[in-house]
Amino acid sequence: MTNKIVALAYNKVSENAGPDELDIYDQVELIEKCLAELGYTSERVEIDLNIEQFIKKITEINPAFVFNLVESINNHGELLYFATALYDYLKIPYTGVHTNGMFLSTNKPLAKKWMLRNNIPTAEWFELNELDKLNPNKTYLVKPKLEDGSLGFDDDLVFKGSDVHSFPQIKELSIKHFFIEEYIDGREFNVSVLGGKAGPTVLPIPEMNFHNFPEGKPKIMGFRAKWVEDSFEYDNTSRSFIDEEKEKDLVAKLRKICLQCWDAFELKGYIRVDFRVDKQGNPFVLEVNANPCITPGSGFYSACEYTNIPFVEATRRIIEDTFN
Repeated sequence: MTNKIVALAYNKVSENAGPDELDIYDQVELIEKCLAELGYTSERVEIDLNIEQFIKKITEINPAFVFNLVESINNHGELLYFATALYDYLKIPYTGVHTNGMFLSTNKPLAKKWMLRNNIPTAEWFELNELDKLNPNKTYLVKPKLEDGSLGFDDDLVFKGSDVHSFPQIKELSIKHFFIEEYIDGREFNVSVLGGKAGPTVLPIPEMNFHNFPEGKPKIMGFRAKWVEDSFEYDNTSRSFIDEEKEKDLVAKLRKICLQCWDAFELKGYIRVDFRVDKQGNPFVLEVNANPCITPGSGFYSACEYTNIPFVEATRRIIEDTFN
């Protein structure tokens, strides 16, 4: 590759950005350093709703490829796939998941329909106008359809099926932006996959641990657990990598499903698949996260670190998969 210039694309951060938005700067700095180590020169390009300006900037740079770190546009996850669609329009190669996979995985109910079509187990779900279908003996979550990073999701949106008609939040939420998912009581795993010329590699499997949660408090990775550093949830949630030799059957199931997701959603580069595993050992996919957060300390970064893959090598493989 004679052209060694890379456009490093990321979302413009809003004026009053919270920690879930601001961490994009850490990701940009990380990739800048890795690209430099790999011999590339990178130029930053922010995207917002001024699409013409974004196209103009990309065209002026004339990059060999775009390293795509766009997580949202104007802090709206439903616009996420606009960036990849623009790269397709410009006929410029780009890292990570392509437009079809991005569109399918970003809309959670649509992703669940696609999972079922491809025999991938997922937690049962309903629209907000299907309350009569809920089982009174089960517990449910109200989740945003189109947002990552658990924005708009915490345990105040958890309810018993028998209490649905006295749960006021449901009446206040838009059917366009929220849906209902069954709460799987059990263990939670966030499994990362790294692409490359030799194909996808399922990285070591981490479990999310919930400490000191009182009886009745749902064990979920909500917004507070991920981003609010002075919260009970943040202080009492941790990640640890399981002993894969002791849990071979579970590991085999999780790895198989991750690779099913990779193929079914036409994924590339790097992804993370979030699971709940019920008390009988049955895994259910909650979400397929295209281009997940890569900030040091994140699930994907930690999995690379745990298996002794330097992040510059992970970056090289992500780039390699762009042209694979």
